[in-house]
Amino acid sequence: MHEVTVELLTELAPEVNTTNLLLDRVARGSDQPLFSVQREGSWHDVSAGDFLADVKRLATTLINDGLQPGDKVAIVSRTRYEWALAEEAIWFAGGISVPIYETSSPFQIEWILRDSGARVVFAEDHALRANVRQAAAQLGEEILIHIFEGSDQSDKALIPSAGLHRLLVEPGEVNEQAIESRRSSMKLEDVATMVYTSGTTGRPKGCNMTHANFAMVAHNLAGHMREVLGDQRRTLMFLPLAHVLARAVQQTCIHGGSIIAHSSSMAHLVQDMAAVKPGFLLAVPRVFEKIRTTALATAESSGKAGLFLKAEQTAIDVSKIRDARARGLKARLPLGLRARHALFNKVLYPKLRGIFGGECGYAISGASALNQDLAHFFRGAGIQLVEGYGLTETTAPATVNQASHTRVGTVGRPIPGTSVRIADDGEILVKGIGVFSGYHNNPKATAEAFDAGGYFKTGDTGVLDESGYLKVTGRKKELIITAGGKNVSPGPLEEMVRAGRIVAQCVLVGEQRPFISALVTLDHEELVLWGKAKGLGELSLAQAAVHPEVMAEIQQYVDTANLTVSKAESIRKFVVLDAEFTEASGHLTSSLKLKRQSVLDQFEDRIQEFYSK
Repeated sequence: MHEVTVELLTELAPEVNTTNLLLDRVARGSDQPLFSVQREGSWHDVSAGDFLADVKRLATTLINDGLQPGDKVAIVSRTRYEWALAEEAIWFAGGISVPIYETSSPFQIEWILRDSGARVVFAEDHALRANVRQAAAQLGEEILIHIFEGSDQSDKALIPSAGLHRLLVEPGEVNEQAIESRRSSMKLEDVATMVYTSGTTGRPKGCNMTHANFAMVAHNLAGHMREVLGDQRRTLMFLPLAHVLARAVQQTCIHGGSIIAHSSSMAHLVQDMAAVKPGFLLAVPRVFEKIRTTALATAESSGKAGLFLKAEQTAIDVSKIRDARARGLKARLPLGLRARHALFNKVLYPKLRGIFGGECGYAISGASALNQDLAHFFRGAGIQLVEGYGLTETTAPATVNQASHTRVGTVGRPIPGTSVRIADDGEILVKGIGVFSGYHNNPKATAEAFDAGGYFKTGDTGVLDESGYLKVTGRKKELIITAGGKNVSPGPLEEMVRAGRIVAQCVLVGEQRPFISALVTLDHEELVLWGKAKGLGELSLAQAAVHPEVMAEIQQYVDTANLTVSKAESIRKFVVLDAEFTEASGHLTSSLKLKRQSVLDQFEDRIQEFYSK
């Protein structure tokens, strides 16, 4: 099969926008909980009506401060309740949100502020405010900064936990007519948010995501995933809200009836899951890998590693049989396997489910590929991992497995209102409700992103099976996606390290790995000169590859490069190879361009050493 289309479930009138998702939720029950917020050590529900009231109060502040329709407002913060509140207020005031990862360097923040035109910023705390101020200094323009935590005479602050709403006007000061005029002025076709994504050519590009993208995806995904979302089912959102995936799912939850809690720290994730008791989760494969590893380590410490591994294999075997049945194959569940599974489901699997809070039956996995055995293990243990696929440019979920129609190893069928086509060269092409309107201020990149038929070119390769389930097989682009789902453009970092005097080549690795590492080769001619100047003599490549002063020199190049990116994108480890990349060695083309895959294939063993400990 080369193309599959899933018909739209819900159409929306052109005059509505993303804010209608919240208004519709309030209309269905203003006193029903929408968010759960941690205040002073305990969790408290916030009703849909109370959230809407605070949104309008904050939107009034933005309007009073001079925000005009179409103005951009940046948000630099970890995932938290205030993030959601700020973005909704921006939309109710007629503005456009510009999310920025809290891990971004001032260098990155400056570029996004410059390119987007955002001159108002919500920053989480004093530390992030300082980064924004540094970026503003580089920009040379005045930036109005609001902060969520802490305050001084120069800042306004929003501190719900302290009961101090410095940014929120009094209820009687809300101009309902002005708010409604601003809110309703934005139509489906208008830009709702600009999401900056790492590219392969250097500077991040701003993706113009429309109200149609978010609202249409929310309406159609909620119906498509009703079994997972449930009604008034709780979820714990801990992925960065700066990432389009988390926000697409959050808006789907607002429309679909879920209750959303936020965890701003992976270090507190297990503790927060125990308190919130989510019915479903949105996560990346790395989270499930860590939970599985932690569970095994716990079993090893108590001398029960063997029992854990038997329980794991039993869960995998049972899930594989279920998967075969879902594909229409005849697969029998042996009596012995059934008995073992029933036993482990009483004594071991509940402990694993307990890590998730005890009530989690489903988890949506995205951002990077999910190991099949891991998916089978969790499903067999009672937590079904539902894998999906998408990019920033598709508002994240372009395809997804449904709970009752899952094929492990695939990323499911297109969501309603979406078509997926496989090009002649194997590239995955997407058209539909989630596909963005184009790159901000970059018509050339926008034109290059679509084929003649209007399909977005994803840069990934894949195949569709006979039932229209997509399997991603590789990447045409060089963009690296870590195990945590972070997009990393290798070019700029490689270029900066390669600028070091004694470096010839630098190749970043980290696809579906927990962090970024680098393979480095040396410029032998410069090495000789540098070595003599340092009093080290004429070092061979083999000697230099392990010499402490060489390593220290390269570490300086790496440290300099790392200053331009966030921690998640930074180079954590590197190795100096005692080889040269040449055309004769098969690592360079005739025009001296790097053959990246050739390097990765030949040095796979060295790469594996980065992640073996």
